Amino acid sequence: MKVRVRFYSQLRDLVGVPELDVDLPEKAPVAELLEKIYSKAPALRAHDRNILVGAGVEFVDRKYRLKSGDEISIMPPVQGG
Repeated sequence: MKVRVRFYSQLRDLVGVPELDVDLPEKAPVAELLEKIYSKAPALRAHDRNILVGAGVEFVDRKYRLKSGDEISIMPPVQGG
């Protein structure tokens, strides 16, 4: 299945592109998606503990099972001012 991943803020700069399409097995967990992304953009791994992952309009954890057509957002922690 294909999943579209969008990157935000400094994470987009580390990856070098605003979005990627990633091929994964059906119902793969977010953790597997992240490993695929880290293999393409190793600099992103240093931020693993702090990144937030969203599926659609909800934040999800690393166990969330992806569905075909999911739009995933990878972003740094939200900071207020």
